Amino acid sequence: MPELQLLRADHAPALLAFELENRAYFAASIPDRGDEYFARFDERHRALLAEQEAGTCYFHVLVDPAGEVLGRVNLVDVADGGADLGYRIAERATGRGLATWGVREVCRRAVDTYGLTTLRAGAALGNTASRAVLARTGFTVTGETQLSRGPGLTYVLRLQP
Repeated sequence: MPELQLLRADHAPALLAFELENRAYFAASIPDRGDEYFARFDERHRALLAEQEAGTCYFHVLVDPAGEVLGRVNLVDVADGGADLGYRIAERATGRGLATWGVREVCRRAVDTYGLTTLRAGAALGNTASRAVLARTGFTVTGETQLSRGPGLTYVLRLQP
């Protein structure tokens, strides 16, 4: 199993490689980050670390023993005891339970380390894998929403200390 690590400055090269390698795969189900994201990756990485330092976001990477990034599991817009959950797994690492494991681990940290009580998430109706991860990790559907790629569902998880 990979290790879930809080994002650090030295993750930048492996994280960029992960994003570039999986760009087309991710763009098939969520909006592409755009060329600007990759052109200014170092600047964006520093900005993420600043947000994390301020406590408004917590970014995590799933790293294999060789230091390769296999996925991301993030908590963003942290406020009033809650945060929004987002995650993505490398195409070649799907189907191994990494998303479920990573989400569970971030949920544990959300309580134990970050003091959160509620997590929110969203998933496109057509993204059955993501919806399955949310169901397996205890999220419940709270409603419907319109995402950039079409209809989706909103989810919530009330965290237990």
